[in-house]
Amino acid sequence: MTQEQLINSILEFIASDATTEMDFNKLAIESFAYQYENNIPFRQFSIQQGSTPRTAKTWRDIPPVPINAFKSVLLTCCEPTSTGRTFMTSGTTQNGVCGKSYHPVLSVYDQSMIRNFKNRFLGDADKIKMGILFPDTDSMPNSSLAHYLSLALNNFGTESSSYLLTKEGIDFSRVFENLQYAQDTNTPYAMLGASFSIVHLLDEMAKQNKTYSLPAGSKILDTGGFKGQSRELEQNEFYEQLSMTFGVPRNKCFNMYGMTELSTQFYDNGNAKCPSIKTGPHWIRSRVINPLSKTDVKMGDKGALVHCDLAHFNIVSTILTEDAGIEVEDGFLLLGRVDGAEAKGCSMAVDEFLRANQ
Repeated sequence: MTQEQLINSILEFIASDATTEMDFNKLAIESFAYQYENNIPFRQFSIQQGSTPRTAKTWRDIPPVPINAFKSVLLTCCEPTSTGRTFMTSGTTQNGVCGKSYHPVLSVYDQSMIRNFKNRFLGDADKIKMGILFPDTDSMPNSSLAHYLSLALNNFGTESSSYLLTKEGIDFSRVFENLQYAQDTNTPYAMLGASFSIVHLLDEMAKQNKTYSLPAGSKILDTGGFKGQSRELEQNEFYEQLSMTFGVPRNKCFNMYGMTELSTQFYDNGNAKCPSIKTGPHWIRSRVINPLSKTDVKMGDKGALVHCDLAHFNIVSTILTEDAGIEVEDGFLLLGRVDGAEAKGCSMAVDEFLRANQ
């Protein structure tokens, strides 16, 4: 299968409303075969793990690449060019190396984001006035989150939508003007940005004794957490402060879970209860495993999250994260970073990957 054929198959799958588990498995194995043939480090790892496109029957048989491997080698099925886009992680290894995901084209990433965002965050509205608390793509061209938020604003934001973060930091005066206008004119407003930026905004609003009562239809989306970037807040306290400060119900305060090493994002249905259940669209699947044994844990038990994302076609579709989770009936609970035995298992998985590519 050529790259163009694979891209077309994935785009058709994303656009379809009538896919089955059999359809997902078929395309997952086709993607595995393409990556096995064209991504040499991944092929070496797959051979070491005893899995090939001929022996794999479902997406669960595809060996998940540990997420830290992205910081060791450039996992790509084609040579990077100036016409593509490389997204880089914000975290670094001890050697100062970022994880990288190279996209020869952005058509699949963009379609994955646009359809999922429309269904999960925007809902019935076609457009909404947005305020973005994150740098734009000119300032951060290698940030997948900057690209994600630019897609949100350009496709679903009204003409008066804007970025509210400059090189000097959050433009608080513009933020307050927007919030006041939304409140006074009964215009629904959406605030989107990094969790740590929103914490800084909450702190400034508390300092100035400001609160708002945004109209029905208003929403807030945060992503990325805030450890090391701002004061830390327990989840329940964070969403309670959002609701009280902006007048937005907690079930309209959404968290997006995504990463540079994927091309698809997970959402919850608001945070009336924490931790909230995360789910993805039909072109991504998740498992919760014991990284020592590489087997699924029982539903309700804690383990490390594995995701198989068909939209991440040029790199590797199946990754072992360092995020802890619990599988539940309707999705999974995100519990933060793995620790203890799970952390040891993830480190061993990285060692296995590196040995396979010596």
